Amino acid sequence: MNRKELVNAVAAHTGLEPRDVDKALRGTTEVIEAVAAKGEQVTIAGFAKFARVDRPARMARNPATGAPVKVKASKKAKITVLKGFKDAVMSPSAAPKLARGVWPPVAAKVASATKAPAAKRASAAKNAVVAPPRTAAAQGPSRTAPARARRPAAKATATRTSAATPKRAATPRPTAAKR
Repeated sequence: MNRKELVNAVAAHTGLEPRDVDKALRGTTEVIEAVAAKGEQVTIAGFAKFARVDRPARMARNPATGAPVKVKASKKAKITVLKGFKDAVMSPSAAPKLARGVWPPVAAKVASATKAPAAKRASAAKNAVVAPPRTAAAQGPSRTAPARARRPAAKATATRTSAATPKRAATPRPTAAKR
């Protein structure tokens, strides 16, 4: 689900205009970002906590060489999912029930699936211009490289057989007694 689909689903679920829902969603994200950027934590009960975490400088080890390496101090964004959201995701029976057609949007998909292709086909057929086939002379000089000539096939050589190749006679190894 992307932002536009989220806005439309919330609008269908709450009965508000999509424009108003979009304004509220943008305002919510802007406030969360601004407060978290100042280093304060934002908690939406039952959903998530948003915070900035300051990580201090530290010494680490290069795993390949074992040499100590300095790691600079950094700031990270941290989002922690809270219990209410986890429970709703892990057991769908605990999730809030949406009105019919909110998600997935059944009516919009059926309408767009049946009407759009026919309209596209009609407009495409109306605007189609048939071009005459191009001959080699009309195309002008070729921009592709000329085809390479194939190498002649290698002459078939007779394969060596065990009878054709003389085997070396195995020389007996000296034993300890003969040394």
